[in-house]
Amino acid sequence: MAEVLARGENALELRADPAGLAPERLLVFEVRGSINSFAAAIQQVAGLELVDEEELEGDEEDEHPFVYLLVPDMVALRNLESLWRRWQAGQLVWGETTWANVFEHLRDLRPWGSNDRVHPSDRTFLATIVYGLDDEDLVRVEIELVFRSNDAVARESEAEVSGAITARRGLIISRARLPDISYHALLADVPVWAIREIIEQRIEGIAGLESVMHIRPQSEATTVEIGDPAEAPQADGTERALGEPILALLDGVPVSAHRRLAAHMDLDDPFDLEPGALVESRAHGTAMASLIIHGDLNRNEDRLPRQIHVTPVMGNGDGFPRDRLVVDLIHLAVTRLREQRPGIVIVNLSLGNRYRPFHNQLSPWARLLDRLAYRLGLLFVVSAGNQVNDFGIAAYATGRDYEDADGQSRATSMITALHGLMGERRLLSPAETLNGITVGGCNVDAVPVVDRALARMLIDPFPDHVMANPSSSLGPGFARSVKPDILMPGAREYMRFVRNHAHIDVVPATASRGAGLKVAAPPRAGRENLDGYTNGTSAAAALASRTCHRIHDALEATYGEEFLRLSPLQRAVLLKALLVHPAQWPHDTADLIKATIGPWGRGQAGKQKDNIRRFIGYGYVDAEDAVACAEDRATFFATGLLGADRIVTIDVPIPLAIGGQARPHSLSVTVAWFSPVSPGRKSYRSCRLKILKPAELDVLAISGHSWQPDENQTNRGTVYSRCWSGENAPAVTPNMTIPLVVQRDPDQGAPVDEAIPFGLAVTISMPGEIHLYDEVRARAAPHIRPPAVPGI
Repeated sequence: MAEVLARGENALELRADPAGLAPERLLVFEVRGSINSFAAAIQQVAGLELVDEEELEGDEEDEHPFVYLLVPDMVALRNLESLWRRWQAGQLVWGETTWANVFEHLRDLRPWGSNDRVHPSDRTFLATIVYGLDDEDLVRVEIELVFRSNDAVARESEAEVSGAITARRGLIISRARLPDISYHALLADVPVWAIREIIEQRIEGIAGLESVMHIRPQSEATTVEIGDPAEAPQADGTERALGEPILALLDGVPVSAHRRLAAHMDLDDPFDLEPGALVESRAHGTAMASLIIHGDLNRNEDRLPRQIHVTPVMGNGDGFPRDRLVVDLIHLAVTRLREQRPGIVIVNLSLGNRYRPFHNQLSPWARLLDRLAYRLGLLFVVSAGNQVNDFGIAAYATGRDYEDADGQSRATSMITALHGLMGERRLLSPAETLNGITVGGCNVDAVPVVDRALARMLIDPFPDHVMANPSSSLGPGFARSVKPDILMPGAREYMRFVRNHAHIDVVPATASRGAGLKVAAPPRAGRENLDGYTNGTSAAAALASRTCHRIHDALEATYGEEFLRLSPLQRAVLLKALLVHPAQWPHDTADLIKATIGPWGRGQAGKQKDNIRRFIGYGYVDAEDAVACAEDRATFFATGLLGADRIVTIDVPIPLAIGGQARPHSLSVTVAWFSPVSPGRKSYRSCRLKILKPAELDVLAISGHSWQPDENQTNRGTVYSRCWSGENAPAVTPNMTIPLVVQRDPDQGAPVDEAIPFGLAVTISMPGEIHLYDEVRARAAPHIRPPAVPGI
């Protein structure tokens, strides 16, 4: 062991995620207590390295964090096992005591085995699925294999697992192998008695095979319900010619003949799902297409000026096709749409796998989106996922007590209840995507006052706050990155009383005319061309995609062909930056979360902000604020490519109009990028960008404000956003500029040869100063030019 550690060059490296590694050489560290304390102990062992300290940091809501050590040979692995056993027996000798500090933070240390192949949540899901079934009944599962880069070895592994399945009278339904994301999996029907072997982690079962990485139930889509259907009005007869699509919707089969949708969709059905989808069951795709094209129909917004490209990936009943692995399905759909529609920039994925909550390890679906975003230049807008199970609120003994409580008490009790369940209400795959934007649902809609009264029999948990809905999944994301990135309207969500015992149990009510987003709906009882109401994170993601499209429309209208000549990759990262840029924490909501769950005391500001961002990410985005111009603010943008270890400086003109005025004003900046990703390598997120703190903040009389994630939290994903504000008078001089520096930090692991695409958004604001925008526009003649060389 001493020889191995003395080799240097990262002879032993701790990993946060086993994906892409060789499990037969993995030791599993089951951490007791804080993973940060464990990481501190590890740093004292010479020759043992944390692969990426950010990635290794676990979520404190995870009760059983795991860390993985890839050992170079079996001798070293056995030596380390022996060291652990001797520590347990109190037999460590001189020179081994640094390991005692490590072992004190562990519940167990063991080789990778059957209990790692089936996550506790998957055992629970499988047990629920097989309950009441006969032993010979077949259950469909996804079996992810250990990824082997050598094709021959991969075939041998697949043959071993396939043989074990058929020996148990099971069937292989489908397979997929995607080397780019270290993914190799089988979709199989397995008899119930063999599923019980898996649940019990029996070594003689399929979970005992060394070629198996993970076993899970087949992916199952989250769904939506459409409430209060009514006939849609006739078209106004003013349809205009529509442009080529820049946005793709991967979703359920829509009602393509609906009068609100027919002219606006470019439908491609490569998986032949439309013929088998009952028209009455086409709720999800119809609602999402309607929201993207028209927005919330209660708002009477303009329709998009382009068609949207629609590829169904869910069939009858809005379920994933039973005969395909969803990762393979999405891979085929996205590569096909890029080939057929090279102008696509935005891909809406209001989808999630309810059987794959995020527990610190990236799902293959998220890894796929990260890879495709960077390789194909696509901005994936993904829903955070809806939590539909009922839960308890300990503050109330009866439903009447809850109904009679004032708004502040209801809000406090709901935040307390959700905080206690954070570990059970995590993002649903693929919402943990690093390169994509994850959208949570906010309790905002445009229901008229006269209709709002229809929801009076239900209870509003947040009557006085703009807040994430109780059903919206909570962050953080991978390596504790900010997730969800933003909130957008998911309709006001009322609670329905379920039962009471020592406390009450509640569940989110379905959308309705009194609380919902108005959308096109599938036919019902022979009535066609209906409108109805929906809600949730799927709807919020659709509205976020629509907002991206509107930002693109505004830039296209202003800059024309100059803007369109930018590559899809550069437009995608620019839209990513401009979508997140206007996000804000509602001050009263942030204060309420802080006051309710703290923690309190000196040095707790970071943890307080961590709790706030779990609920609301970077904050709520008002679509109009993201698109519209205003006289008292100016927003700049830049996009380009940044080479390794390079910086780019953008000179931002500071308007003289704000000088000498002791009024609230701010400077906010957001940079977004797509990072190459490397499953099983030194760091999954290979490239990091950030904005250096401007030296001129004192001149502008501004400083970092409290209503945002702290700098350590915002530096963990692929969006970096900061805002500085103040109320004292800035000392502005004529023709003054501030240099904003975007820096690419040294690459993690093997250097990345490619230049990294980035988008930057900058806003200067002084509410009420009506000359600000015109002065800045006069100084900064708008123009777009391609970068002369990669890196600037």
